[in-house]
Amino acid sequence: MNKKYTVLDLFCGCGGISEGYALAGFDIVGGIDFNEYATETFKHNFKKAKVHNIDITLLPDSQIEEEYEGVDVIVGGPPCQGFSSANRWQKEIDDPRNKLFFEYIRFVQIIHPKIIMIENVRGLLTRDDGYAINRIKEILGKEEYNITYQVLDASNYGVPQNRKRAIIIGVRKNYKDKFFDFNSIKEQPKTTVEDAIGELYSFEDKPDGLKVIETPANTPLRKYLRTKDNTILDQDIVYPAQKVQERIKHVPQGGNWQNVPRELWPNDRKNRHSSAYKRLAPHTQSCTIDTGNAHSNYFHPLYNRIPTIRESARLQSFPDSFEFQGPRGSKYRQIGNAVPPLLAKAIADAIMKILKNEDN
Repeated sequence: MNKKYTVLDLFCGCGGISEGYALAGFDIVGGIDFNEYATETFKHNFKKAKVHNIDITLLPDSQIEEEYEGVDVIVGGPPCQGFSSANRWQKEIDDPRNKLFFEYIRFVQIIHPKIIMIENVRGLLTRDDGYAINRIKEILGKEEYNITYQVLDASNYGVPQNRKRAIIIGVRKNYKDKFFDFNSIKEQPKTTVEDAIGELYSFEDKPDGLKVIETPANTPLRKYLRTKDNTILDQDIVYPAQKVQERIKHVPQGGNWQNVPRELWPNDRKNRHSSAYKRLAPHTQSCTIDTGNAHSNYFHPLYNRIPTIRESARLQSFPDSFEFQGPRGSKYRQIGNAVPPLLAKAIADAIMKILKNEDN
């Protein structure tokens, strides 16, 4: 019988990383986050996990040890904005922007997991001539880990979206595989917007509520995304204000705000972001899914609206069986903040090989 390796997810959000690790065969034993709705989603999808909706600084060492002792892998995305060459040593510890990173270190010091993973913005690796990542590498190195890191694009791992994140992985210094080799992560064929959400187009005029896909799942991505009974939640259609529809109808697939006639804007701004009023192109990858539907930053390839909650989740590679909790706006934020599960799975598959090699 294969050993089940365990994962604790810090700053877990709704559980994008954990979903990927679960797909790779890990047991998700815990999740901690300050966001109430995100932790409700995490609890709903990882029912055996010990989940805390709490300020992580309030969780005592004794409880961490009692509940999570022996965890094999700690994952998470703590912010690290306070690491700067102008903010040395004690100031780094005192900087509130680093508070959550040092909480991550506290958990590592108590649990001593076999492997650690941190995901962050890609700029972390180049900011301040690499000072931030070098300090993080130094701090984690003192905690018995060899550190490697790289920027990964989710679209290289089957996610129908261009999304780049910095991934930092630490392996115990006494392990056979002393360093994590990013070349060991298996890339997957590219998938597209059409592949992810094209089979949902037929629901455009259907009433709200549970829906059922009646056509066969005819691509690998669709087979992965589908529930066993082909049901779909969160596919309720919501159209924006009429003025927004008037603007977006002028934007072709792959176009953006620059395609909107000037007279339809309240002011003559020329510095909007290239993703503003971006209409997704069906036969390539989506732009990066953001955290809110109020910004009008990406629109459906065919219809003059933003993608539904489920369409956004599919573009992030969440399977349809993953159910989000909370109000509509919170669901969009949870999805936008998440690490795509298929990216996390690709990393987790490679980590699993290290753990199995060590135990054989």
